[in-house]
Amino acid sequence: MKISARNTLKGKVVSVEKGATTAHVKIEIADGTVITSSITNEAVDSLGLTVGSDAYAVVKSSDVMIAVD
Repeated sequence: MKISARNTLKGKVVSVEKGATTAHVKIEIADGTVITSSITNEAVDSLGLTVGSDAYAVVKSSDVMIAVD
């Protein structure tokens, strides 16, 4: 994976809470440190995000995006 953002934090998905159109994904990047991102349900499905899977929190400006290998 190549990405222009310089703040990529690898962790494990600890929670995926889907709503009507948007999901809240929580990634634990260190012991007890969790980052939450709001992404579409479609993005959750496309990335195959499930509790326990590895993922990256990608911080660019004020947005937190999710990335997988």
